[in-house]
Amino acid sequence: MSTLAFADEYGNNSFDFDSQGSHFVVTAILVKEEYKNQIENDIEIVRQKYFQKGEIKSQKVGNNVVRRKIVLRELAKIDFKVFSIVIDKRKLKGEGFTFKKSFYKFVCGLVYKELFKTFPQLTITVDEHGGNDFMLSFKKYVESNHIRELFSGSEFLFDSSESNKLIQVADFIGGTIGRCYDSAKSDNNLQEYLEILNENLSSIRYFPHEYTQISYSENDLEKGYDIEIAELANKFAVDFIETKKVDSQEDKDQVNLVRLLLMYQKALDPRRYTTTKELIRHLQGASEKEISEQYFRSRIIGKLRDNGVLIASKSHGVRKGYKLPTSITDLNNFVSHGNGQIMPMIARIKKCRDSILLATHGKVDVLGSQAFRELGSIVDFLDREQHLAKAND
Repeated sequence: MSTLAFADEYGNNSFDFDSQGSHFVVTAILVKEEYKNQIENDIEIVRQKYFQKGEIKSQKVGNNVVRRKIVLRELAKIDFKVFSIVIDKRKLKGEGFTFKKSFYKFVCGLVYKELFKTFPQLTITVDEHGGNDFMLSFKKYVESNHIRELFSGSEFLFDSSESNKLIQVADFIGGTIGRCYDSAKSDNNLQEYLEILNENLSSIRYFPHEYTQISYSENDLEKGYDIEIAELANKFAVDFIETKKVDSQEDKDQVNLVRLLLMYQKALDPRRYTTTKELIRHLQGASEKEISEQYFRSRIIGKLRDNGVLIASKSHGVRKGYKLPTSITDLNNFVSHGNGQIMPMIARIKKCRDSILLATHGKVDVLGSQAFRELGSIVDFLDREQHLAKAND
């Protein structure tokens, strides 16, 4: 089954930030085709309860934060995913961006690259209201740049938001995200909103250079943040995304996980570890095959660490899982986890080796071959250190 996307935008092409806003946000609600009817029925119940005969619209809720949270909690119970691209217009350099056509072409390129390359078989439906200049531009861009042999099965459709409940949800959630970044709105509840939507989030991507700047409050620093560690982890993650050549689903899964961890660090609580099951649930929506825990740990986490991405892990306590490190404690958790696995394994190998040496009167050394030379050196070194330590007791 193909993925269905229902998209809407927040903001405009104006660079008058004080009155027209500082950000442009495109949000897509993603659903599996087979579940579409049930999801629409669930949304309709929410619409009738909180909007009576009208559409679900962010603008109708406005500054009423309490009502916005209530509606978000109801929507978050429904089985859809949220994919957003947040563009900070203040950081776009060049006079060309002040022209609507140039600005929309630039944004269309970003959305196309992120959305269609993540979901190659995508049917996207957008609101047709008022001509919708941006979405019309996006449709033309897709028609001009779409590579049919790579993206077969994709379609671009228009519908009325009045009759399309999923476009209404894209409006509400996109508007909620937009209000939090927009300098003209200054809604400071982003972390709470995203915590509510946590199970539904597929990705929030920021442009330009979405993850290179991390901000900290004094309260954060008092809780054990180490800016150098956090920014180093951030840099390695961004470098991986920007340089990784994506040739397979495995490559795509790795990139999507790094983006997800970066989103958690930037938009949610950076101290929080996220469980394996939760991360897999998020990744599964954009993956063409079933993601098992074995595949996740060996082919995604393991390969990312092999490529220099710093990923801290915690295997004990109330909240365990993975995150980008932001403190010495995070790094210690990772090393402690590895130490807890490696040292007992080395001890077992040493015990086996010693038993065989003893039984064969030193003739058979299971670590004596060239294939195990490095492992043998480690065992020998640890053996010497153990003898020295006992001698010095």
